[in-house]
Amino acid sequence: MKKILAINSGSSSFKFKLFTFPDEKVISEGMADRVGLNGSTFTIKVKGEKHQEKVDIPDSETAVTILLENLKKYDLIDDPKEIIGIGHRIVAGGEEFKDSTLIDEKSLQKIYDLKQYAPLHNTAEADVINAFMKVLPGVPEVAVFDTSFHQTLDPVHYLYSLPYKYYEKYGARKYGAHGTSVRYVSQKAAEIMKRDLKDLKLIVCHLGSGASVTAVKDGKSFDTSMGFSPMAGITMSSRSGDVDPSLLAFVMKKENLDADQMLKVLNNESGLLGISGISPDMRDLRGDMTKLEGEKKKRADLARNIFINRIIRYVGAYTLEMGGLDGIAFTAGVGEHDFGVREHVMDSLELLGLKPDSDANKENATIITRPDSTIVGMVIPTNEELMIERDVVRVAGLK
Repeated sequence: MKKILAINSGSSSFKFKLFTFPDEKVISEGMADRVGLNGSTFTIKVKGEKHQEKVDIPDSETAVTILLENLKKYDLIDDPKEIIGIGHRIVAGGEEFKDSTLIDEKSLQKIYDLKQYAPLHNTAEADVINAFMKVLPGVPEVAVFDTSFHQTLDPVHYLYSLPYKYYEKYGARKYGAHGTSVRYVSQKAAEIMKRDLKDLKLIVCHLGSGASVTAVKDGKSFDTSMGFSPMAGITMSSRSGDVDPSLLAFVMKKENLDADQMLKVLNNESGLLGISGISPDMRDLRGDMTKLEGEKKKRADLARNIFINRIIRYVGAYTLEMGGLDGIAFTAGVGEHDFGVREHVMDSLELLGLKPDSDANKENATIITRPDSTIVGMVIPTNEELMIERDVVRVAGLK
């Protein structure tokens, strides 16, 4: 039986899903975690049962070898030749990659070269691709870029009000992220609404550890909150979102920080964690899930309220930019499971005709607005791996 692997790499890990072809059935998933670090583990899920082992994984090639060994061990493949295609999620494609692409040595080098746009991700992702090239030579590999979906942005939306020469010389512009997720969720939203995606004005709120808000109009990315890097936009778990650059210069002088140290603060010490002083995880800040009191509860509530407020700002702006709104979809960890966040965002849209269904929202139902609502609210679990698998089939021309 033919199979396709979808790989979603992080800076020191990669998640995988194994699909059968052509029926798109997931027969296994798992991850190699803490690659190149102490305490590395490999996890694989087979027939609903999770198997995890502590194993030394010094590099990506070892991780790939362990993956193939486990696929054989659990009778998921008899021969590596059953794998007819491999898809890889890549964070940054810059302006170089406007669509998913078949990987060769030249395109792989370009992915490495684009590391300046996503230093924590692109190099690690390219290393995994390189490892698969060595272990499974000749198998088509496809790169699926988070930024590609946002290549439809108009210059009005993607350019910053900086000297134009910085864009010409360095590609200084908005690239966005979460494009693969937004592409899947917007297509699913159109199916749920029984409408043609090209006729819809949608907003997709991808609210996870990284969080973004994207306006989708005419089936294309119209505007998005993340910017040159995934740090911009709304408040996130440990990322700041939008900040006045002059404030950064002020703090750097006061705290005697260089640029790299300031970026570390913005990426790892800000957002929900920085405001609350408690945790980057929204579940630790929810009143119905924790027993916080006094100053801790005050700070936790403040962090949640700022997170919600920044989402509403972008939702409101994009609704006006698009000239209306037909549907709003919530996805990723917070988006799929935190009914309180969804409730407050939907409340802000009531003056435009959105009518929340409180019971459905608390149950994490698919449609969380009433039948007479002019704007449809939806909870849609994302499935980036399925989009990766489909792009492998499309780009590699598999039959």
